[in-house]
Formats: sequence, structure tokens, C-alpha cells
Amino acid sequence: MEQVLLPFTPLFAVQETLGPMGALFFMEDVAARAVPAKGDHLALSYVLPIAAHVPQTRALSGYLRRLSRTVDDVIVVDGSPEEIFDAHARSWSSHVRHLRPGMQTTNGKVAGVMTGVQAARHECLIVADDDVRYRHAELVRMRALLQEHEVVRPQNYFHPLPWHARWDAARSLLNRLGDGDWPGTLGVRRSFLLNAGGYSGEVLFENLELVRTIHAAGGREAVPFDLFVVRRPPDTAHFLSQRVRQAYDEWARPRRFAAELALLPAAILVSRRGPGWLLAAAVCTMAAAEAGRRRGNGRSVFPASSALWAPAWLAERAVTSWMALGTRLIFGGVRYRNTRMRNAATPRHILEENVGERPFHTRAELAAESNTQEQSNG
Repeated sequence: MEQVLLPFTPLFAVQETLGPMGALFFMEDVAARAVPAKGDHLALSYVLPIAAHVPQTRALSGYLRRLSRTVDDVIVVDGSPEEIFDAHARSWSSHVRHLRPGMQTTNGKVAGVMTGVQAARHECLIVADDDVRYRHAELVRMRALLQEHEVVRPQNYFHPLPWHARWDAARSLLNRLGDGDWPGTLGVRRSFLLNAGGYSGEVLFENLELVRTIHAAGGREAVPFDLFVVRRPPDTAHFLSQRVRQAYDEWARPRRFAAELALLPAAILVSRRGPGWLLAAAVCTMAAAEAGRRRGNGRSVFPASSALWAPAWLAERAVTSWMALGTRLIFGGVRYRNTRMRNAATPRHILEENVGERPFHTRAELAAESNTQEQSNG
């Protein structure tokens, strides 16, 4: 099979984009990534970025040990405070590589991902949040898809299913009517992402940014609607805290954001014609969600009741979209840790210009260019 790759990134460009620590990892691991897998382990690197305020040994130790028995190269990039990092190291270092992030980005997850990407020993790698739980068959299929594609976007589902996980599952079902849901995990070819210069750590919707960067570099994406990877649901407080932030992500997709902003005025207009119209709209929403559940054998992981939550999720988004708009106009961006982030993702045309013609611009310059263009258009 012919592999589609950009010209190899020179060291000075790696230093500019990823910093001196990143460049050091890059040089040290060029040879290591060619090392064959041990025994019957999958020739795959698994990168898990984490930054925790309390130890995650109870939540993650069993999963990481199981992964290490299947995957040749498991990397945890840990941006936790020192005492928590040390507790993690004591529990995990015997069977996974436990690293500090080699760079800083406003979106801390990107720093963890890119540190892990450069440290990875294998060309095929999986990036996953700490609530994602792969099984062996899913890992095998992800690796197989990465033989033909530069980025793979599987589909997540929640287990167990508290009320808020059922609520959020309705979002997944509606997304499956289009180009698929956005999971907490991606598969990517290591060399392709490095040759593209990495991806921006100055945006909120980092998984979309990574996929857009691969597209801009000429890469191919696979979205297998029947490849499901389980995800542990957050607690209720965390779920509630993410409502406006998730709506803010849609600034990255202006047409979708405009459609979501139209939901509230449309609902007001429909309600004036009588409650029967609102009921009909709710039934249509549930039917659409059910169609998403049936696509790609979704019925195997989404219970039939999932579609019933679709009107509730749509009502939430009708309100939180306007809150996201106000957050941008009044505060200049959405709250992220100790700062505010303005950009949800870099526009496609800016990525295409920089990855294709000026591939070694820093990610901060891309974000600045995006801001300048938005202000001139506004």
C-alpha cells in the first residue's frame, strides 16, 4: 500500500512547534518507535494524557495493567501536581511509561498528547481520555483501520447509565445521523501528525482540531459507525459544569452553531400555535434519534430508551447555545481551568494554508491569525 506522508519535519521546526523538550523526545525516540512488539502484544502505542487533583490509582490502575498485557507501548503523560504524580508513578511505572508533559499549551490535554506522540514507539497509536475503556477486539480493529487511514474516529457509548449519561447519549444518537459522534478517543498515524507540525493547543475542541489538521495535510479519516468503545460517565456535577462549554465547541462549526441558535426562537414560535405542535416536534426528535441508534448496529450498545431523551438534550442545547454566544461576546471566551479560551478550533482554510504551504508555523501563530481574521470579519 502506498503511504501518503508529508516531507519529514526538520529538527528546528520540531523545536519551534513543540519546544526543546519535545525535540529531545523526538530525537531520542526515532529509533525506539521501530522496535517490534513483544511477543503477542499489539504493535500499537496508547497515549493517555491526564492532569488530576486527586489520585486516579483506583480508577485507572486495573485498566492500565490490562492494557499493558495487550498493547506493546502504553504511555501515561501526567500533568498532575507532584505528590499525585508520585503516587501514580508508584502504582503504574512497573508496566507503563509514566511521563511528565514536555511542553505547555493553554489546552493542557494537547501538551500531553503531543508529548506522548513523540515518545511513542509505534507508527499506529491511540489517544484516549482517562474515562475511555478499550477492549482487545476494539484495539485490534483500530490498528487495522490505521493501516489504511491517517486518523480513525470510533464511537463512544456510556456504561453504566445514570440519568445524565442517558441524557448525553441522546446527543450521540443525533450526531450519528450526520458525520458521526465525537468520542473521547482517536487513532492516528504518528509520523503523519508529526510531519503536519502537531496541532494547536490554543483551542477548546482539540479532537476536532487534530482531525482537521490531518485533513489539511491530505490525510484520510475513517469513521466506523459500528466500532464502539465504552466510556465511563462523569459525575453529575461535572456533567452540569460542561453544558455551556460543550455548546461553545460549536463555534468551530458555524452552520451547526447557527442552527442550534435557531432552536429557541423556533420553539417559541411553534409553542404559540399550541402544545400539540411542540409535542409533534418532540416526537420527530425522538424518531431522528432512533434512526441514529439503528445506524451501524447502534442498537447493540444504546438501549431503546436512549432516543426518548433527545427532546431534553435538544431543549438544553437551545438554551446553552445562547449562553455560549453571550460568553463569547461578553467575556471573550469560555472558562477553561484558570483562563478563558476564545477559539473552539482553527478554521479549515487557515490550517490548509499553514500545513500545506507554511507547515512549520507555531500553533500560537495559527491561533493569533485566526483571531485577527475573525475580528476583521466581525
